[in-house]
Amino acid sequence: MLKRAYRLKGSDRFLEIKRSGKSSMHPLMVLTILPNELSYNRFGFVVSRRVGGAVVRNRVRRLMQEAVRLRWPELMTGYDAVLTARPAICRASFAEVDQAFGALARRAGLMPQLEPAQDQGDHLL
Repeated sequence: MLKRAYRLKGSDRFLEIKRSGKSSMHPLMVLTILPNELSYNRFGFVVSRRVGGAVVRNRVRRLMQEAVRLRWPELMTGYDAVLTARPAICRASFAEVDQAFGALARRAGLMPQLEPAQDQGDHLL
């Protein structure tokens, strides 16, 4: 779980991020970011009733929080971010949620892009 200082609270900031932020979409979730003028990031998590019942929603929220927590050292600082779950996430494993968050964070500019893999079999001898 993220420390309290790193969690977004208050519907006003959530609405401001949704309204003015930059969004990246994936079939499992949507990441919306907005600069926050702080030296650290803050994250908020939205899991609507469309995703499932309370047990499913809480599980999905924990999966998203853990994906963020594990990638925390790699993230650029100074942003507020909202992760919004889509209904397909309720059938996803943690590995899929983690991969989706990594792809969204790279696309949004929160993480450095991966270096392209070098072709090792196409060299002429």
